[in-house]
Amino acid sequence: MKIIDRLQEDKITLSFEVFPPKYSKNYDAVSQKALEIAKLHPDFMSVTYGAGGGTSEYTVNIAKEIQQREGVDVLAHLTCVSSTKEKVHNMLEIFKANGIENIMALRGDLPDGETPHHYEHASELIKEIKAFDPNFCIGGACYPEGHPEARNKNVDIENLKKKIDAGCDFLTSQMFFDNAIFYNFLFRAREAGIQVPIVAGIMPITRKEQVKRAIQLSGSSVPGRFVSMVDAFGDNEPAMKQAGIIYATEQITDLIANGVKHIHVYTMNKPDVAKGIMDNLSEILK
Repeated sequence: MKIIDRLQEDKITLSFEVFPPKYSKNYDAVSQKALEIAKLHPDFMSVTYGAGGGTSEYTVNIAKEIQQREGVDVLAHLTCVSSTKEKVHNMLEIFKANGIENIMALRGDLPDGETPHHYEHASELIKEIKAFDPNFCIGGACYPEGHPEARNKNVDIENLKKKIDAGCDFLTSQMFFDNAIFYNFLFRAREAGIQVPIVAGIMPITRKEQVKRAIQLSGSSVPGRFVSMVDAFGDNEPAMKQAGIIYATEQITDLIANGVKHIHVYTMNKPDVAKGIMDNLSEILK
């Protein structure tokens, strides 16, 4: 099923993200965790794509396993900044051959060295995918606090509109820890004429070490109560995991209560975290 069709249904959706291993020796362990998460039967799952496409084979294999073994729709990531058009077309052929019809089209992180210069922006990749096969369902990324490289938030919104014009069917947000930031972004996006579904991305922070890395990756600011949580429980691993699941659940509950119907959880390949959140929301998701 195409993700856009699921998002256009009048129901709440909860989806999970997993990432493939960097090395073949870790494949079985990572695949098993992804399948454990799939057994929870989320509305769909996304599988990320390593820098420069280094894990592309694993991305496809895990996505195929999730779909075929657990019947969960999959959104496969595809990045372009380090790729040639030939490589992108080859991946699209592989996706089609493996029954993958949903693609998360991303620029990807800028590498340290030279790039092929075939793509500079995700909007170019989206346009390329639509030209290759208009039947692909395409998702794009958005940053509630503005893309770190955008001059300002207005420019960032204009760039999002370029993604939509190129054929992006829906957007998924980068993680955020203050719902007010997401509500403000949602208002600005709608005011600018962006009407596609926007999925809220939530990252449960279950280890103290995650905080710095998460903020570096997303540019997210953190509210005082989040800082207090980490200060209080960060050195107690079981307590921090429980507190992080509770914090993420509270974010999701507030989002749903305020009309945000689509939630995407960055699970970090942790089945117990995904299950904890789903269990906490069991009645809300009915």
